[in-house]
Amino acid sequence: MVLRVAVDFEVFGKVQGVFFRKHTQKKGKALGLRGWIRNTSDLTVKGQIEGTIESVETMKNWLSTEGSPKSRIDRAEFTNEKKIKSYTLDEFTIVR
Repeated sequence: MVLRVAVDFEVFGKVQGVFFRKHTQKKGKALGLRGWIRNTSDLTVKGQIEGTIESVETMKNWLSTEGSPKSRIDRAEFTNEKKIKSYTLDEFTIVR
């Protein structure tokens, strides 16, 4: 059985108006992750990712340090990480 995890995230910095959601979706799909991402009224982005431990850790690092080319990441917070037996999401989507 493949061990999967789910985690919520919020990224702070210059992450709106810089194609952050689009790049996050692309990176998530490339890693085989499922999840969602949306802008918040606090000018952050929030979302959730589900996948293998290795892919989720890679994505957490990307969200913390890289992001989209024009973004500036001040910090990323990851909460509610838990093991899951099966996926609850079908794909990686941008919530508008």
